[in-house]
Amino acid sequence: RKDLKGAMETLIEQKRQKLSTVEKLDEHMDFASQLIFAQNRGDLTAENVNQCVLEMMIAAPDTLSVTLFFMLILIAEHPTVEEEMMREIETVVGKHELQS
Repeated sequence: RKDLKGAMETLIEQKRQKLSTVEKLDEHMDFASQLIFAQNRGDLTAENVNQCVLEMMIAAPDTLSVTLFFMLILIAEHPTVEEEMMREIETVVGKHELQS
């Protein structure tokens, strides 16, 4: 538990340092950045930020798999949407092979 908490604190501090040195904040705004700025404003404590980041990292694989599952079901149920998505992919990728 202590190791995980320490790792979260380190990651958040690295993010905080990165945010303090970037020229354009809008290119680096994500949920963790929003949490850090909320802490800076006094809306959250450091412990709140750590807990939120920890929960994101732990919960993400599970919620992502469920989200992808339902997304694939919806695409399968709507073939016209699938065709539109494929056209867009082909427009962006062109003749290049898709890679993960």
